[in-house]
Amino acid sequence: MAIKPIDLEFFNQKGKNVHESIVAASKRARQINEDIKIEFNQRVEMFTIKTESETEENDVNPDQLKVSLEFEKRPKPTDVALDELMHNRLQWKYKQPEEVAPPKEEDSEPAD
Repeated sequence: MAIKPIDLEFFNQKGKNVHESIVAASKRARQINEDIKIEFNQRVEMFTIKTESETEENDVNPDQLKVSLEFEKRPKPTDVALDELMHNRLQWKYKQPEEVAPPKEEDSEPAD
Protein backbone atom coordinates (compact mmCIF):
# COMPACT_ATOMS: atom_id res chain seq x y z
CA MET A 1 0.00 0.00 0.00
CA ALA A 2 1.40 3.37 -1.01
CA ILE A 3 1.80 6.20 1.46
CA LYS A 4 -0.02 9.38 0.50
CA PRO A 5 1.81 12.52 1.62
CA ILE A 6 -0.36 15.44 2.72
CA ASP A 7 0.83 19.02 3.01
CA LEU A 8 0.65 20.25 6.59
CA GLU A 9 -0.42 23.68 5.38
CA PHE A 10 -3.66 22.02 4.28
CA PHE A 11 -4.39 21.17 7.92
CA ASN A 12 -3.74 24.78 8.94
CA GLN A 13 -6.43 25.93 6.54
CA LYS A 14 -9.05 23.51 7.88
CA GLY A 15 -8.82 24.34 11.57
CA LYS A 16 -7.33 26.77 14.03
CA ASN A 17 -4.07 24.84 13.87
CA VAL A 18 -2.54 21.62 12.57
CA HIS A 19 -3.23 19.69 15.75
CA GLU A 20 -6.92 20.51 15.79
CA SER A 21 -7.42 19.21 12.24
CA ILE A 22 -5.40 16.06 12.86
CA VAL A 23 -7.30 15.27 16.06
CA ALA A 24 -10.64 15.78 14.29
CA ALA A 25 -9.58 13.47 11.45
CA SER A 26 -8.29 10.83 13.87
CA LYS A 27 -11.50 10.85 15.89
CA ARG A 28 -13.50 10.45 12.69
CA ALA A 29 -11.24 7.55 11.66
CA ARG A 30 -11.96 5.86 14.99
CA GLN A 31 -15.71 6.28 14.42
CA ILE A 32 -15.43 4.75 10.96
CA ASN A 33 -13.32 1.89 12.30
CA GLU A 34 -15.91 1.11 15.00
CA ASP A 35 -18.68 1.06 12.38
CA ILE A 36 -16.65 -1.32 10.22
CA LYS A 37 -15.97 -3.60 13.21
CA ILE A 38 -19.67 -3.78 14.05
CA GLU A 39 -20.64 -4.52 10.46
CA PHE A 40 -17.90 -7.15 10.11
CA ASN A 41 -18.86 -8.90 13.34
CA GLN A 42 -22.52 -8.97 12.32
CA ARG A 43 -21.72 -10.52 8.96
CA VAL A 44 -19.25 -13.06 10.36
CA GLU A 45 -21.67 -14.01 13.14
CA MET A 46 -23.90 -15.67 10.57
CA PHE A 47 -21.11 -18.10 9.68
CA THR A 48 -19.84 -18.85 13.17
CA ILE A 49 -22.80 -20.97 14.18
CA LYS A 50 -21.19 -24.37 14.28
CA THR A 51 -22.71 -27.76 14.62
CA GLU A 52 -21.20 -30.38 16.87
CA SER A 53 -19.35 -31.98 13.95
CA GLU A 54 -17.54 -28.73 13.11
CA THR A 55 -15.64 -28.30 16.35
CA GLU A 56 -12.16 -28.47 14.82
CA GLU A 57 -10.32 -25.17 14.76
CA ASN A 58 -8.61 -25.93 11.45
CA ASP A 59 -11.85 -25.71 9.47
CA VAL A 60 -11.92 -22.65 7.22
CA ASN A 61 -15.32 -21.47 6.23
CA PRO A 62 -15.11 -20.21 2.61
CA ASP A 63 -17.98 -17.76 3.13
CA GLN A 64 -16.27 -16.27 6.17
CA LEU A 65 -13.02 -15.99 4.24
CA LYS A 66 -14.85 -14.24 1.40
CA VAL A 67 -16.29 -11.66 3.83
CA SER A 68 -12.84 -11.10 5.37
CA LEU A 69 -11.26 -10.49 1.97
CA GLU A 70 -14.06 -8.08 1.07
CA PHE A 71 -13.37 -6.02 4.20
CA GLU A 72 -9.61 -6.02 3.53
CA LYS A 73 -10.21 -4.43 0.11
CA ARG A 74 -12.11 -1.50 1.60
CA PRO A 75 -10.30 1.81 2.05
CA LYS A 76 -8.68 2.30 5.42
CA PRO A 77 -10.55 4.44 7.97
CA THR A 78 -7.76 7.03 8.07
CA ASP A 79 -7.93 7.45 4.29
CA VAL A 80 -11.69 7.92 4.44
CA ALA A 81 -11.43 10.45 7.29
CA LEU A 82 -8.72 12.47 5.52
CA ASP A 83 -10.76 12.41 2.30
CA GLU A 84 -13.77 13.75 4.22
CA LEU A 85 -11.59 16.49 5.69
CA MET A 86 -10.14 17.43 2.30
CA HIS A 87 -13.56 17.68 0.67
CA ASN A 88 -15.12 19.68 3.53
CA ARG A 89 -17.44 16.85 4.59
CA LEU A 90 -15.97 16.69 8.09
CA GLN A 91 -17.14 19.24 10.60
CA TRP A 92 -16.49 19.50 14.29
CA LYS A 93 -17.35 21.72 17.17
CA TYR A 94 -16.17 22.13 20.71
CA LYS A 95 -18.22 21.01 23.63
CA GLN A 96 -19.57 23.91 25.56
CA PRO A 97 -18.78 23.66 29.26
CA GLU A 98 -21.89 23.20 31.30
CA GLU A 99 -22.59 26.00 33.68
CA VAL A 100 -22.86 24.78 37.22
CA ALA A 101 -25.42 26.61 39.30
CA PRO A 102 -24.02 27.88 42.57
CA PRO A 103 -25.25 25.93 45.58
CA LYS A 104 -28.34 27.37 47.15
CA GLU A 105 -27.77 28.87 50.52
CA GLU A 106 -30.31 27.89 53.08
CA ASP A 107 -32.08 30.72 54.81
CA SER A 108 -30.34 31.02 58.11
CA GLU A 109 -31.76 32.89 60.98
CA PRO A 110 -29.72 35.86 62.06
CA ALA A 111 -27.82 35.35 65.27
CA ASP A 112 -28.76 37.65 68.13
